[in-house]
Amino acid sequence: MKELTSYSRSQTTWLVILRILIGWHFLYEGLVKILSSGWTSYPYLMDSQGFFADYFYDLAANSTLLPIANYINMYGLALIGLGLILGCLCRVASIGGIIFLALYYLSHPPFIGAEFMMPTEGSYLWIDKNVIEIGALMVLIYFPTSHIIGLDRFICPLFKRK
Repeated sequence: MKELTSYSRSQTTWLVILRILIGWHFLYEGLVKILSSGWTSYPYLMDSQGFFADYFYDLAANSTLLPIANYINMYGLALIGLGLILGCLCRVASIGGIIFLALYYLSHPPFIGAEFMMPTEGSYLWIDKNVIEIGALMVLIYFPTSHIIGLDRFICPLFKRK
């Protein structure tokens, strides 16, 4: 299946801007965690609610899995952000971002009556910033720009079959 690559200049510009903005968000969140000595996801996981709360509680309570989850969270966010900003393996970065955001959503779902210890940015009903950012990453998957402006322009031809 051939990918559509002929976007107008303004379409390309705004899709690249969207990719960079989301990439910055991921990169910044990862770097803040990496640079904060002693950062752990423990309080966030213990504040979980919803259908999967027990899974997140068990993860937080497991002294073997929690450091692994912390590491994956810190460096995964940073790598996803770098991938999106640089346009490097953007489809993989977008899918990774969707997985992270889905886990954050499942941990802290914006349901009626859900009250979290950690402060939230507003009042939501089912749709929060995680769902909106998942939608934006889906747009980037189906309207890729990294093969036009990004390192994928040079990487993708290396994997094409002749």
